[in-house]
Amino acid sequence: MSEQQFKRSQLALRNGQDRDEIWVAYRGIIYDVTESRMWRNGQHYEHWAGQDLTQELDQDAPHMDEVFARFEIVGELVDS
Repeated sequence: MSEQQFKRSQLALRNGQDRDEIWVAYRGIIYDVTESRMWRNGQHYEHWAGQDLTQELDQDAPHMDEVFARFEIVGELVDS
């Protein structure tokens, strides 16, 4: 995994609208989903990029967390 760490405010800028990058966090890991056709414009169904999706996906995702295996890991989400 990458040693790079990002704050939530940095993740929020990668929402597909403020910058071209589209990132999401899940269980403390940030993934680059920019190339995914499912994340065009920073939205995937009712989920929005640029944020930690752990709680949302653990509650209502129709797929398992293996879906992230095909995406590049950008770094780690940190609180401070």
